[in-house]
Amino acid sequence: MRIGLDVMGGDFAPDAIIEGAVDSLQHLAVEEKVVLIGDEGSICRKLDDMKVEPSLFNIVHTSQVIEMADHPAKAFSQKKSSSIAVGFGMLKNGTLDGFCSAGNTGAMLVGASYTVNVIPGVLRPALATVLPCVDNRDSVILDIGLNPDCKPEVLLQYGVLGSIYAKYVLGTDNPTVGLLNIGGEETKGTPSVKTAYELMKGHPGINFAGNIEGNSLFRETMTDVIVCDGFVGNVILKLGEAFYEIYKSRNLKDAYFDRLDWENIGGTPIIGINANVVIGHGIAKRKAIMNMILQTRGVVHANLAQKIIEAI
Repeated sequence: MRIGLDVMGGDFAPDAIIEGAVDSLQHLAVEEKVVLIGDEGSICRKLDDMKVEPSLFNIVHTSQVIEMADHPAKAFSQKKSSSIAVGFGMLKNGTLDGFCSAGNTGAMLVGASYTVNVIPGVLRPALATVLPCVDNRDSVILDIGLNPDCKPEVLLQYGVLGSIYAKYVLGTDNPTVGLLNIGGEETKGTPSVKTAYELMKGHPGINFAGNIEGNSLFRETMTDVIVCDGFVGNVILKLGEAFYEIYKSRNLKDAYFDRLDWENIGGTPIIGINANVVIGHGIAKRKAIMNMILQTRGVVHANLAQKIIEAI
């Protein structure tokens, strides 16, 4: 397995990215190789400072960087020697099995859509992440920001995509699917959500459990898959991050709330494209980068893209 890592992407690149890559080595098997994509001089200098042998990695030199402030589409098309563009090129030609970056999110989405492409039949790709439950389960929620306004057919398909992720990445048999709404009754919600309910309850490919309200999240009542549009999903994601920051600032200690730490998750996979791609947080440091790499490995092991191709 070859996991490509964008060394130049993120607010604390390249140092924090390389540190996270080094930390990941203790969790990877011998045949699982991290490919560092970025300025070779910077990579080698940092590894030398850390007294780490460069041969533990594959290093691919790039001469350009897509900055956080760059226009995603323009930067991706104009900076062919950037770490993101080179990474997607390697992913497309099969040199990499997975690719991850904490860099420019827009450029990552452009690369995903126009290099490795959306799986035929997928209406809209989604960003997915896990929500920890108090009963030690992990549930998957999608979308969390890619598509702020979704048609009913897209929400239905998110139920299918989320079920595949829950089954093959989280290891949940016959995962339950809930449609996030303002009430449990099927007559509640926006026109799009109400229509999605009708589509989902009659679909044989998902184990639909009905509507799920916000006060059921994180608790035993949370379904294995939570479906919503990207606007709502992003609010939920940031809300969880805020609760964790408040918890941490008060010097509290609780095993469950520790699981809300986004650094333990590392990143969010793009679901519905022909490759394994994970996007990290721009402010990611050492710990989060390590977990982003390990999450990418998990997505590759699950062969998620192929499972979706077969299902769609």
